[in-house]
Amino acid sequence: MWHKSTGRSSPASAPREVEYKRRVPDDSHIFRMTDDTGIFQHAKYSVPDPAHGYTTDDNARALLVAAMLWERFGFPEYLDLAYIYLRFVLGAKNGDGFRNFMDYNRQFPEATGSEDCFGRVIWSLGYVVSSSLLPRGLRQTAGFLLQEISGRSERLQSVRGKAFSLLGLSLWGGADPRLIRKLAGDLVRLYQQNTGEGWRWFEEKLTYGNALIPLSLLEAFGRAPERKWLETGLASLDFLLETTIREGVFQPVGCKGWYERGKEIAVYDQQPVEAGETVLACVKAYRLTKERRYLEAAKTSYDWFLGKNIAGVSLIDPDTGGCMDGITPDGPNRNEGAESLISWFLAWLVWDEVRSEALYPVTKRVTKLYSV
Repeated sequence: MWHKSTGRSSPASAPREVEYKRRVPDDSHIFRMTDDTGIFQHAKYSVPDPAHGYTTDDNARALLVAAMLWERFGFPEYLDLAYIYLRFVLGAKNGDGFRNFMDYNRQFPEATGSEDCFGRVIWSLGYVVSSSLLPRGLRQTAGFLLQEISGRSERLQSVRGKAFSLLGLSLWGGADPRLIRKLAGDLVRLYQQNTGEGWRWFEEKLTYGNALIPLSLLEAFGRAPERKWLETGLASLDFLLETTIREGVFQPVGCKGWYERGKEIAVYDQQPVEAGETVLACVKAYRLTKERRYLEAAKTSYDWFLGKNIAGVSLIDPDTGGCMDGITPDGPNRNEGAESLISWFLAWLVWDEVRSEALYPVTKRVTKLYSV
């Protein structure tokens, strides 16, 4: 058998029956961006840029993508990537946290990374440890790390650190239910404290990584059916969609100014991570509610990558399979970094699966992350 995308060989018998016969998107940029240390943080156009080194943030999320690709297609190269990325995360551990930035000489200049970094690691590890398809050693390593560091979740202060951690803990069967209840409760209280007329959000400002906050509550509801978690997750997601889908086009809050309550929404720069994570949140909401408006919102967010955006330009490079780093006032940012690439593949994997379910309802779901 030959890999339809790259020509790489796969074993004569895959680890499971491959249900998806369509061609995987061009994955060559994933391999180009990855060396024997991990995935590079940035690229100069389509060339990995050693000057910016690596981050645990990106390697954790790349681990998520590699695991999902392995589950979907079974090609050994994806499993090789998963081992590289998990090794990076293991090496970044420092006490009950993770260092984030690593230079090209494999040196970490900091003792501890951000709470966002910590939460993203929990998210990725929670997915890996919960997979019945991944090799036992990978799952055991992820479980070891979670046992070592999950207790720190109780001390997190940032909204996104809490949300990312809640997402991962909700996926992990071995998580302490008390931690899940505390993090979900914290997010609900923040929502109640900040919600008012015309504003249904957890803070006084919409910034980055927005969709994963309601997603975390929806995933927690799948673990423990607390009605308030579902209601808050859906209400905040609805507000986010009302804010970011205008005239039928997904327009994420720009990082050059964000969206502060009562002020204008920043138009630029629009970044792929927002589109990708919105697809994830909408698909989860659709699976919980069966409301097709969430499926339509997921499609609108997905189409942002392919040219249904305010620039009218596809951000997917046909030469490399990479994703450009966003939309600026002057058009696409033509650098193709790790976060953008990962966001594109996460969006494709989740959208492709739910699209197949909608067209062929009897098809068995195999990607568990956003299943009910």
